[in-house]
Amino acid sequence: MWLFNSSIGRKVVMSVTGIALILFLTFHMSMNVVALFSANAYNTICELLGANWYAVVATLGLAALAVLHILYAFILTIQNRKARGGSRYAVTDKPAKVEWASQNMLVLGLIVVVGLGLHLYNFWAKMMLVELVGCEEMAATAANGAYWIQQTFACPGYVAAYVVWLVALWFHLTHGFWSALQTLGWNGKTWFCRWKVIGNAYVTLLILGFIAVLVAGACGFIAPECCGHCCEGAKEACEAVKEAAACCAQ
Repeated sequence: MWLFNSSIGRKVVMSVTGIALILFLTFHMSMNVVALFSANAYNTICELLGANWYAVVATLGLAALAVLHILYAFILTIQNRKARGGSRYAVTDKPAKVEWASQNMLVLGLIVVVGLGLHLYNFWAKMMLVELVGCEEMAATAANGAYWIQQTFACPGYVAAYVVWLVALWFHLTHGFWSALQTLGWNGKTWFCRWKVIGNAYVTLLILGFIAVLVAGACGFIAPECCGHCCEGAKEACEAVKEAAACCAQ
């Protein structure tokens, strides 16, 4: 099938999966921004998603898209290296019109993948995975996303790692956005420049949304109210967040 056997087909797969992942990131950022206004509302969304069948199916679909995107990125990189042959070792000047992100997409992609693994460890493994495996010890905080935001970003090391990840993601997406549209045929002279501007603005707002939540979590501004409706486990989680923030402040 040409989608998998030809260079153009592989680029189409990369473009479609990339656009789908950008749409997911848009949803994810929009969901996270809710935490800036109401931690309890954010936790309600986390509980609504949780380990429900539709969320699990969506997670599996996203995992498949991510694996395809990463796999084809490596295939295309290897293919391009083989096509250049020994000429890739020659010392040449960098083309003036080629963006830095375009020349370093593999490195940026690797940083994004490592950051994704860190993010899955800090959030998905402690929330959805806990519900899926039925871990009773962590069940009280499985849907308490505000707690995990506070606990994670109370650590300066995680804050620094996420900033590096998000900056790499910005470079990766700003190039990938217009590159995907170009591959899909939207590369007219007029709209090519417009898509680059639109893509840069869109991705910048996307990343700023994530950074806003990161900063709010690091500053201790995101914490669910420990009211009478909270279970004991949730109350303990709130107290643990306060203690962690106080410890890092010292």
